[in-house]
Amino acid sequence: MTTTARSAPDRLLAVLAAFDHGHPALSLTDISRRAGLTLTTAHRLVGALTAWGALERDADGFYHVGLRLWELAALAPRGLALRQIALPYLEDLYEATHENVQLAVRDGAEVVYIEWLSGRSAVGVHIRVGARWPLHATGVGLALLAHETPGFQEDYCAGPLTAFTPYTLTDPARLRRSLAEVRRTGVAVSSRQVTDDALSVAAPVRAAAGQVAAAVSVVVPQADAEVPALVPAVRLAARGISRALGWRPERTDQAV
Repeated sequence: MTTTARSAPDRLLAVLAAFDHGHPALSLTDISRRAGLTLTTAHRLVGALTAWGALERDADGFYHVGLRLWELAALAPRGLALRQIALPYLEDLYEATHENVQLAVRDGAEVVYIEWLSGRSAVGVHIRVGARWPLHATGVGLALLAHETPGFQEDYCAGPLTAFTPYTLTDPARLRRSLAEVRRTGVAVSSRQVTDDALSVAAPVRAAAGQVAAAVSVVVPQADAEVPALVPAVRLAARGISRALGWRPERTDQAV
């Protein structure tokens, strides 16, 4: 799409979308190129966004996402608000395991991590707050996908399903069976899906009306994983967060 065919809001959003975890600091030329804008247009929009506080310019002339956007993000019910409610239960899960503990929500076909606790001796993971991964490749993603509508699940299973290791679930039939198992047991176990040395146990978090709003997980070294011991702890954390969100199984006749 050319610059002249794009609306003003589209161009503003393109400037903000130029930033990601791999590109947290950009020059004006970088922004122009990544946003697909002329340098003149990029200069004008970046100036307006900087004046408002959405972007900040450092001493070297590079631009970063500004605190004004962080302030707005804090209002998102599935972002910092959910994180604050969940944090005490995530901390309890971390104290019980001393492993990676994660909280995530679904955004389209991806899972977005909104909290992550990790110890110095925990297995390495490719996760940070704000990171995105395909639903089928993570424990939290499977826990969320398993409770979506049948139509959404079928569309997702139809692919494409990206492989990150030889063990990643990329066969639609296997993925459907895995989702059925998640619904049957109430937990998702994802082994060596993103890296070949990690295993995740995840459980869904429900909102007041009973719908699945998020998922919580613990990630441990695959070689030392004791899944039966991890499942009760993860379920307890998910149930605690769900109750804090107002979920009552006696009202909804559903269980985490």
